[in-house]
Amino acid sequence: MTKRFALLLCSLLVALQALAQEHILWYDHPATRWEERLPLGNGRLGMMPDGGIANERIILNDISMWSGSYDPTQWKEGASNYLPSIREALLKGDSQLAQDLVYQHFVCGGKGSNHGQSATTPYGSFQMLGWLNLQHQLPDSSYSDYRFQLDLDEALLTTSFKMGEVEYRREYIASHGKEDVLAIRLTASQKGKISFTTQLWRPSQYQLSIAPDEITLEGQLEDGWGTDKGVTYKAQLKIYPIGGEVSISEGGLKVMNADEVLLLIGNTTSLLPGKSDLSHGNWQELLSHHLQSYQEKYHRVAIHLDSKVDHQSLTTDERLQRFQKDEDPAFVELYYNFGRYLMISGTRPDALPLNLQGMWAGGTQLPWNGDYHLNINLQMNYWPAEVAGLGDHTLPLYRLAESLVESGTKTAKTYYNAEGWTAHMMTNPWSFTAPGESASWGATNTGGAWLMQHVWDHYAFTLDREFLRRYYPMLEGAAKFFITSLIEEPSHGWLVTAPTSSPENGYLLPGSTSPLYICMGATMDNQIVRELLTNLITSAAILGIENEWTAKAKAILPRLAPNQISPKGYLQEWLEDYQEVEPHHRHVSHLYALYPGNAISTNSTPHLAKAAMETLNRRGDGGTGWSRAWKINFWARLKDGARAHKLLKSLLQPAENSGGTYPNLFCAHPPFQIDGNFGGIAAISEMLIQSQDGFVELLPALPPTWQSGSFRQLRVRGGAMVDLTWSNGKPKQVTLSTQLNRTTIRLKHPTTGAIKSYTISKGRPKTLRF
Repeated sequence: MTKRFALLLCSLLVALQALAQEHILWYDHPATRWEERLPLGNGRLGMMPDGGIANERIILNDISMWSGSYDPTQWKEGASNYLPSIREALLKGDSQLAQDLVYQHFVCGGKGSNHGQSATTPYGSFQMLGWLNLQHQLPDSSYSDYRFQLDLDEALLTTSFKMGEVEYRREYIASHGKEDVLAIRLTASQKGKISFTTQLWRPSQYQLSIAPDEITLEGQLEDGWGTDKGVTYKAQLKIYPIGGEVSISEGGLKVMNADEVLLLIGNTTSLLPGKSDLSHGNWQELLSHHLQSYQEKYHRVAIHLDSKVDHQSLTTDERLQRFQKDEDPAFVELYYNFGRYLMISGTRPDALPLNLQGMWAGGTQLPWNGDYHLNINLQMNYWPAEVAGLGDHTLPLYRLAESLVESGTKTAKTYYNAEGWTAHMMTNPWSFTAPGESASWGATNTGGAWLMQHVWDHYAFTLDREFLRRYYPMLEGAAKFFITSLIEEPSHGWLVTAPTSSPENGYLLPGSTSPLYICMGATMDNQIVRELLTNLITSAAILGIENEWTAKAKAILPRLAPNQISPKGYLQEWLEDYQEVEPHHRHVSHLYALYPGNAISTNSTPHLAKAAMETLNRRGDGGTGWSRAWKINFWARLKDGARAHKLLKSLLQPAENSGGTYPNLFCAHPPFQIDGNFGGIAAISEMLIQSQDGFVELLPALPPTWQSGSFRQLRVRGGAMVDLTWSNGKPKQVTLSTQLNRTTIRLKHPTTGAIKSYTISKGRPKTLRF
């Protein structure tokens, strides 16, 4: 081997090691709190080990562990009788009277979400499955070379350390293979060194049975009515030792002097029956099936951001701390990969959607019940899915929306005497669609319509007509509600929603200090309704549908209230230019049309884009985790890479009391909400590529610090994938490819700005060099 070749090989190995680091989270100590635990999941089952040495407490999860049940009291019967009085008050400018009437007569009939404390009421709460405790018998209390690591490329978590001459290794997976189990493998470098006791339990509502090599935990969650109709569950732990002995100990099982042990955990619930296969104890076969299924998804997309920072020896929490002062684009790459990992691990096509905590719960009463908030949070969970090649993981979202149609039809009739269906601010697996128990946040009635934006976007990315045909009736039903419930406001004759609110901000009438929330025609409503009717008309044309609803939608569109710019230059949040109760409120709902919508654009509506910029400057850069993530997307759409990057650094600041990111890279609201993670990586995608204006734009909001890098197979609207390399902040080579038989993509030239069309087909990519 020549010296030159040796140096080249050494450089290559260092480069590969650096690349591998952007798929690794690692720590040099066990977790001391929930926000330091590392998550594993296969979309149905999950766990969060703490990396403990002598004592491990592993949280077990199942995405279908929901208390509560269908609530027929959610509707306040006779609510629509008060609708004329509420609207009359709004039309006369008496917002206080309208709000008083809404608070009395236009909220849910039962307890609703019980103000986020509904574990024992009908609305219910997402809950942890239970705890798996492992108490290890070790020869010493001193150890060295400790490493707690999550490999994102393999969805494999490991804890490793040395005690004297013995190396201990513990491996954990949530199998994505056909076995559909949680698996833990315990090994040591010397035979006979694995000894431990194990218990399986949960805080309440369980029964335990123990066999010589198996523990079963089963029970029924509260339905909120004091009956026995709640969700049932059955978890099983199976032990496969190599060598040693297994015996029943008090409350669990005891393993002594084994060479190696495999623990398999499965669960099934009556809400989402699972098919965990605990019958085979072959780790290598289990791992092989897991990797084959998981990596097919994880390897669909990759981004790489060149970095000059030497971070090889830094733990992930140290990198998080240093990111605020070091320009380390590679840490952004790691964060992006972690977000894709969470999407693959937290949801799958045959399961429930990601909730406020994804699928990872550490208790039985979660903040805000761990439910589905429809005024941004649930939708934000799925913002990155299409562009990151995980569009198939959005299917649970559409099924959830479909499950709301029957309930939402009753809500539309009970409250608005309208046709079609609607959903308000929050929902759960029991199809809750009524307004919330507090009108200040619960009156927003565009939750279902917002979900329809995802239906259209999935079609836009895939051009899947059968998908569009499958969900068109739901889209039409959402449009029917607004077509039959809009009213004419008196100043301009515009058609608007009433009553409604602008989530979750209040306004002040001139000369008043009393906050008001109830209004008509909030700007976000106008934007969502316009988008919904436009998508209905476009979808109908694609599918060859023409009926009374498409005709009515076409007639109504020109009469909807437009976006209005205040004399002060910002976009108005309400029909009138009211003063906000909180000028720096975390919601910036009236910029929906900028993102995730696209009716406000630097390309087609520069005057509105300028007003949006002024709005954001006025709102400020603060906010909670998901709010900061939303603002990054706004600035990316406004093509301001430097401002987007500033806010990304803010999102990734170590969590204190005002948002940020926890040591395990979970987003802090606080407390933890997973929407910030997904909103953050959606924004990174928006900084690298955009396609919402009818053409593909490369590096539209590239931060000055991301001077060179590449990405592979990011998806764009029109059914194409894009590979790109860039240096000195400029694209160098782009490749367009597709899995469709044929599609045409319009691409904006990065230097000239000219837009040119390229027709590509499956197996015949198009490469351009600049």
